[in-house]
Amino acid sequence: MKIAIASGKGGTGKTTLSANLAAFLSENESVVLADLDVEEPNSGLFIRGKLVYEEEKYKMIPNWDEDVCTLCGECQKNCNFHAVIQLGPQILVFPELCHSCYACSELCPVNALPMVPQRMGQLKQFWYNNIDFIESRLDIGQEQAVPLIAQTIEFVDTHFDNDIIQLFDSPPGTSCPVIEATKEADYVILVTEPTPFGLHDLKLAVETMKALKKEFGVVINRYGVGNDDVVEYCLQENIPVLAKIPNSRKVAEIYSKGQLIYDKIPEIKEQFVKLKDFILSLRKEFAK
Repeated sequence: MKIAIASGKGGTGKTTLSANLAAFLSENESVVLADLDVEEPNSGLFIRGKLVYEEEKYKMIPNWDEDVCTLCGECQKNCNFHAVIQLGPQILVFPELCHSCYACSELCPVNALPMVPQRMGQLKQFWYNNIDFIESRLDIGQEQAVPLIAQTIEFVDTHFDNDIIQLFDSPPGTSCPVIEATKEADYVILVTEPTPFGLHDLKLAVETMKALKKEFGVVINRYGVGNDDVVEYCLQENIPVLAKIPNSRKVAEIYSKGQLIYDKIPEIKEQFVKLKDFILSLRKEFAK
């Protein structure tokens, strides 16, 4: 069962929720936590496990073979991302723009653009209590997060059974990385905050999930700092509010030390109990 934890904006508390929910669930369940925010993964600040596996991750990009190229222009014609262009007697390849779709390579009549691997990042697997924590990190200078996110999800699919609860700490926003991180999820938890900015970006995230035809609910973090506009919006749109995590200076102090909060503040734990009960009931429904 895949549960993606996403948000319309950064800084709402996705990682706080992901790490604490994984730790709480792991008291009685086997859990996989995958940090898919590959440009800035930080779940590892709270889940400090033992490294059990690591590997370099690569994407495939075309490599121009000048000796066999006939400069027919088919590669430029078929690249929708302008990653391959013909400039006079040369074919230029821009790896940063390449989406590894293989169109230029497969459609080249003389096989002048064979695909070669280029490192884009690294995947690590950690063991922490009852949690398999997967962290992928994009290399500095790499501009595309989607290929690494896709390979990380593939790693989880390959190495873990479907009956294990899988939590995906997704990237913020509503762009391509979020689509990739949530498109295969069974359920999406949208984290927001009760502020005008939080409501604005929550609406964008809701529209994205509707376009993907995903079931989703909302967790309101820092509840009490703003107004009730987020709650009223969820009521109007018939969106379930799964939990309301209260605003607390003590939470900020614990968080700043890289510590988990669910087991230290009773009113916070109450909200995680609600989330746990909801997830377990959801799993029963999917098992039918």
